[in-house]
Order: sequence, then C-alpha cells, then structure tokens
Amino acid sequence: MPTWTTRPETPADIPAVREIVTAAFPTAEEADLVDALRADPQAWIDGLSVVAVAADSTLAGYALFTRCHVDGAPALALAPVAVLPAFQRQGAGAAVIRAGIDTARSLGENLVLVLGHPEYYPKFGFAPASRWSVRAPFEVPDEALMGLTLAPGRPVPSGVIAYAAPFGV
Repeated sequence: MPTWTTRPETPADIPAVREIVTAAFPTAEEADLVDALRADPQAWIDGLSVVAVAADSTLAGYALFTRCHVDGAPALALAPVAVLPAFQRQGAGAAVIRAGIDTARSLGENLVLVLGHPEYYPKFGFAPASRWSVRAPFEVPDEALMGLTLAPGRPVPSGVIAYAAPFGV
C-alpha cells in the first residue's frame, strides 16, 4: 500500500481536484458542488479542502469539509470524498479523511457529519448521528448519516442539519 502525502488544496490544484471528483462520480454534479462550495464564503474553510499526492506527484485523492450547522451550532459536512479510479482502494481516501479530521480538530471544530457508506466511515470513528439526535433535512437511512465528535467533553448539538446553500437542501 502506498504512503500518501496529504496537504491543503492550493489554487493551482483546482483543475486536478475537479478531475478527481469528476472521475470518481458518474456525473459532474459533485465537481460542480465543490466549485460552488469553494465560492461560498459561508461554507468554505481554508485548510479543510485536502488532497492526497502520489509518489509521482499526481493528485490522487480529495476530501472536502465545509461549514454546516446543527440547531444553529457550527459543525462540518464531509462531502465529497473522491479518489481517481487508478488509485482507489490504496488508502488515498483514508489519508485525506484522516488529514481533514486532524486539521478540523486543530481548528477547534467539534462535530463532523457525513452521509455515506456505513461500512466505511466507522473506521474513522464515525457513528450514527442519531446518537446525538442529529438528523438530515431529508429522508436518509439512520445508518448512513454519521457523526464524529472532535472535542470530547464538549456538548454536541442536536437537531436538523442546515447545509451550506450550494447543497441545495
């Protein structure tokens, strides 16, 4: 398994990030979402758009953490996570998720939320968000909406997630 270098996205990375996200999803909708979130000062947090760099300097993986709120309290939404098909199942996705979580923790964030595969995200510490009475503003299976607390001992808000405007919900 390769060792990944991770770092925050730079302006020069934007085309490669779009390529990663477009290659990882069936349509350009997720890549368009990233562009819209990048342009939204209420959603974008410097340092929480993370890339994984392969040994040959190819950008191979990507994870984005943006501002959302739960009952008015700030939280983070993790979406999307994407890896170029040639690098999938080699740890690039895990590397960018871990790097983003570490950065979020260092920034004093309290809660990360993700809507994703319930078999994948628990290995990073995510658990069903219903544990904290956090719910999405749309129907979603309980096991697919997960949260991760970053500041043990700090109260976790409960209520409905208010996603950034570009999410369209």
